[in-house]
Amino acid sequence: MVTKYFNDAIIGNKNITASFSKTGELLRLFNQAPDYKQFFEVFQVGVKINDSAMIYLHNDINNIFEQYYEEETNVLTTEILNTYFNLKTVQTDYVSVKEDLLVRKYTFKNDSNIDLNLNFLVYSKLFTNINNDACGYLKNDTLFQYTHDYSVCIFSKNPIKSYQINNAESSIMNGSIGGKDYIGMSPDSAISYDLGLLKPGEEKSFELYININDNSNKNLLNDLDVEVERFRKIDYRKELEDTKKYWRKYLKDHSNLELKDEKSNHAIKRIYDRTILLMPLLVNNETGGISAGVESDEYKTRCGRYSYCWPRDAVFVTEALDEIGMSKEAEKFYKSFCKMTQSRNGGWEQRFYTDGRLAPSWGYQIDETASVIFGVYNHYEKDKNVKFLKDTLKMCEKAIEFLEKYVTDILDEKFELKKSYDLWEEYEGISLYAMTAIFGAYNSMLKIYKEVKNEYANNRLKIEAMEKSKKLLEKRVRDIREYVLKNFYDEEKKSFVRNLDDRRLDISILGAVFPFKMLAPKEKKFLTTIERMNMTIRTYTGGYIRYEGDTYNGGYNPWVIANLWMANYYLDADEKKKAKECYEFVVRSASGHGLLGEQVNNESMKPSWIIGLTWSHAMFISTTMRFSKLGIL
Repeated sequence: MVTKYFNDAIIGNKNITASFSKTGELLRLFNQAPDYKQFFEVFQVGVKINDSAMIYLHNDINNIFEQYYEEETNVLTTEILNTYFNLKTVQTDYVSVKEDLLVRKYTFKNDSNIDLNLNFLVYSKLFTNINNDACGYLKNDTLFQYTHDYSVCIFSKNPIKSYQINNAESSIMNGSIGGKDYIGMSPDSAISYDLGLLKPGEEKSFELYININDNSNKNLLNDLDVEVERFRKIDYRKELEDTKKYWRKYLKDHSNLELKDEKSNHAIKRIYDRTILLMPLLVNNETGGISAGVESDEYKTRCGRYSYCWPRDAVFVTEALDEIGMSKEAEKFYKSFCKMTQSRNGGWEQRFYTDGRLAPSWGYQIDETASVIFGVYNHYEKDKNVKFLKDTLKMCEKAIEFLEKYVTDILDEKFELKKSYDLWEEYEGISLYAMTAIFGAYNSMLKIYKEVKNEYANNRLKIEAMEKSKKLLEKRVRDIREYVLKNFYDEEKKSFVRNLDDRRLDISILGAVFPFKMLAPKEKKFLTTIERMNMTIRTYTGGYIRYEGDTYNGGYNPWVIANLWMANYYLDADEKKKAKECYEFVVRSASGHGLLGEQVNNESMKPSWIIGLTWSHAMFISTTMRFSKLGIL
């Protein structure tokens, strides 16, 4: 079992998403969707120099690394200096914006005073199982690794020197591979290329290409080698420049942040730009589904996996998409993804694949359904397109029916329905966040009816039905607020609590103020709640954990969204200095590439889990825009 917890860098195009370690190792490659399917269990490259064994480019004691994105692009460069042989390798990884092709360019420079004979080696192991067995096949200087469903093509413009289809792992270490079989029943294979002699001071370049093929589209035996030959004819110097131009234009077209002093706010701009370049890599181009992040734990050793679409999380993401000019993608999430994933009962399950299929789940969360209605109206507020509200009205009305059953069950104390999980998917029962999310959904539905009323002016029955529904919604808004004030305020603690059982302080309590506006930010009971939060869930670094006694993934780690949530609360409370302190904590926590994690290590102040979390980046965009519009940045 290979565990690869940290995706330090992410690149891709509208169909491919690839992630890398900080040393440049290819960790994951997804094709056709940002969450499914991931092909490589292991993909490693290295060089055999003169009579040495294989020197892994990404894991050798003598290697020194420097990694960076080409400015304003999704082109990743990793510089690798092997101090034993004084061989400098510049590895450039990018995904073509025209072809579904990962290009890996290597430039080697001999900084020693001796001749270096280079042999480049590639080791590739695919995920395999009894229902989709992976095998190897060498044809026309191309390594095809295939299953029933797909084929992975690994090739270059250079001829292959040697190969090993079976049991390559056992011999790759010594840098010498070979075998008689051109085809074999093994998920791992290796190939090598003779790069020849590199004299002192000399440079030499080499390119490796990876393409994923759906076997239902092209036949492995008769079509794919023709496709590979087409790929070999492409001018990749031009392809690289076109890819850079594409991403620089994309960034320019989607950037609307105004900073008073961009130089002093360089760290903010770096995260902001990287977020714009990251978002299209995590959105399913066909359905509008939004992945929570690039997968980090396939074997579920620390979590239940991340690379799925939670409707609730995605609603927060669509707010950011609207801010950066990705409104079409935001609209597709509601009009396509949400419609296809809504159950007949009107609700949404916990999580889905981004193609709309139900993902592994362990219960339902009522706030998932409430959030979608809230998000529909929020999206409408950006472009005031009444047709969008009309197109999603039936979906929202079905969701309201689902919520109403839940609310009636609670307010009438029937408790006949299944218990809902809370925001963090740990507690089953009635939570404050869920009630405030429903409050927000009901208020949003009232606003939706107000905006679409004129569209049904000639439909008397529809108008009557809307008026009847509005009266119930208005009553429920009052009922829910009274229920929360009665049941979720702890007089002994002088604070609101997160649920009716453990009654802990939790950052999600802020939902009552931001974004759902059930309570005013300076209500006395809420001010005392904030005081308690600052005494219980704020760490010595100024970061906020999720709740009292949080033990997830080691525990006591501040969460990016928790700090941004508190920053937004303080903005609502007109306490700009405190808001900026919470915001600056997040800015300091970004990785060297400007990527935000889910959590932050208090000691290193760097991401400690799930680098490039979509929700973190989305909330950063939304919060940054609020700061900018208020003239704080």
